[in-house]
Amino acid sequence: MTPLSNEPVLLRSDDQGIATLTLNRPGKFNALSSELLAALQSELDAIAQDASVRVVVIAAAGKAFCAGHDLGEMRADPGSEAMTALFKQCSRMMMTLTEIPQPVIARVHGMATAAGCQLVAQCDLAVAVEEATFATSGINVGLFCSTPAVAVTRNLPRKQAMELLMTGDFIDAETACQYGLVNRVVPADRLDTAVAELAGSIAAKSPLAVAYGKQLFYKQLEAGLEGAYEQASKVITANMQDEATRAGLDAFVEKKPMPKWPDR
Repeated sequence: MTPLSNEPVLLRSDDQGIATLTLNRPGKFNALSSELLAALQSELDAIAQDASVRVVVIAAAGKAFCAGHDLGEMRADPGSEAMTALFKQCSRMMMTLTEIPQPVIARVHGMATAAGCQLVAQCDLAVAVEEATFATSGINVGLFCSTPAVAVTRNLPRKQAMELLMTGDFIDAETACQYGLVNRVVPADRLDTAVAELAGSIAAKSPLAVAYGKQLFYKQLEAGLEGAYEQASKVITANMQDEATRAGLDAFVEKKPMPKWPDR
């Protein structure tokens, strides 16, 4: 159902340390308008400072997960200045997904195309229903999915990424899982349970260790082997200075229950 004109384009709900952000433009297949990108940026920035949030879920209303950028908005002003501003805004939001300390899970219940596929790829983790489909389909209308390619090529093997980008063909959820675009594929009636299980498993861990780990994960990927080990050594040394971490190690060695992990 199409939301009323005064209904927000992004919804947020919080439950037991898990913040769910729901794209709420179902009538537009949740296309990433400037307004929706701004709303996502605002919520992600707030969540980054909220120690009570341990995991973020990106969900969507309606039939599709996300159809990419709002083509109507792009056609209204295709000039260089407007396009530069739009893709700078989108790239900033996509980077924020990896920069916030909390892991982000994409809950994919339908089609994810172009920048929608980019959104799935840019999230740290993804769970999809069996019926979900994925494509970087800009090439079909003469527009190479350049910005989606950044995230897609960091998820998929090179040959598979190139085929996806050059053909614009759709792949199904099982293929997306085999390629590494999503972590899990489940029946539609299991989607919420599967997302909750994955989010809950992470939320139960030390938020400090999770934050350290996420930051290191992306930094070391972009570094050479020597630099990666240097960064990793610094992170694990800093992690060891935390009292809760030491208590967890003591509990493991002494076969006692794990401590209650404090917020960051």
